[in-house]
Amino acid sequence: MNASPPDAFTDARPADHPAVRSGAIGVLIVNLGTPEATDYWSMRRYLKEFLSDRRVIETPAWLWWPILNLVILTRRPGLKAKDYDSIWNKELNESPLKTITSSQARKLASLLTSRPTSRALLVEWAMRYGKPSIASRLAALQQAGCDRILLFPLYPQYCAATSATVCDKAFDTLKAMRWQPTLRVAAPYYDDPVYIEALAASTKAAIAGLDFEPEVILASFHGIPQTYFDKGDPYFCHCAKTTRLLREALGLDDQRLRMTFQSRFGVAEWLKPYTDQTVKTLAQEGVKRLAVLTPGFAADCLETLEEIAVENAEYFHEAGGERFAAIPCLNDSDEGLRVLEAVVRRELLGWV
Repeated sequence: MNASPPDAFTDARPADHPAVRSGAIGVLIVNLGTPEATDYWSMRRYLKEFLSDRRVIETPAWLWWPILNLVILTRRPGLKAKDYDSIWNKELNESPLKTITSSQARKLASLLTSRPTSRALLVEWAMRYGKPSIASRLAALQQAGCDRILLFPLYPQYCAATSATVCDKAFDTLKAMRWQPTLRVAAPYYDDPVYIEALAASTKAAIAGLDFEPEVILASFHGIPQTYFDKGDPYFCHCAKTTRLLREALGLDDQRLRMTFQSRFGVAEWLKPYTDQTVKTLAQEGVKRLAVLTPGFAADCLETLEEIAVENAEYFHEAGGERFAAIPCLNDSDEGLRVLEAVVRRELLGWV
């Protein structure tokens, strides 16, 4: 995925020492992660890595270890395996998140290399949990001659449990490198005009393709515990600004387009209002037609394809709702790639 081969250092090099490739710029896009298969042990490995991250679960280790290893990792892998199996890409034998992220990387590489640059550009993709790992892709980029790398967490809204943990893993990898590449981290793009325009265009197109007009649209973001926000995480504020800007772009008020939070886990209070409770309440109050979009996800995954499109659709219908639509994420669409390209070109200024 490079425009031209990187240079090799040969000056002052011993004759019997291999040339060191250098001079290229790497772009590493990173999404959350995925199990490698839907069987119990694959799910257990994935969940163990994910739920052992101290950024994700801040419960004291002495309390969390027995809960995780003796309860959650005994029961949850089987339950989540069924959910993953319902959305699994059977043809490629991988999760939709992996299919979409790899496609985003290929298309982004094509866009970036469509213009001549002074340095070769290489694009790779990784998962924070699961494969391909951040460490393996950083090493691959360095070995391919990248002495400058842009790390791009695919999260529009910053959160310590997502964006920061990507950086943690990347920095851990750099610790073991003799010759560290220069690393940049792309800033969150929750209020980027290109992102807001893409969300608005995607939402308009999706609604135009429905055979009904939604009375209410929910912008559902992945939740975090309320205590994380209380400690200073800006995530809620980023989500709120994205929602406000999207309302303005679509010409909707705060009753027609509402912000909610999904995917809560455990018994602690999370950011409110909760998506599932809102879906049920709207139906009970007489709303018959509902659409849900998920602006915080760069690619469709379990939380959008199963939790929203299936689970919350069932909640809505059981409570009296009639028509429900889950609006796809930006994914590897033209709108989605315009966002990724805009962010990358912005962050590469001064390098290319």
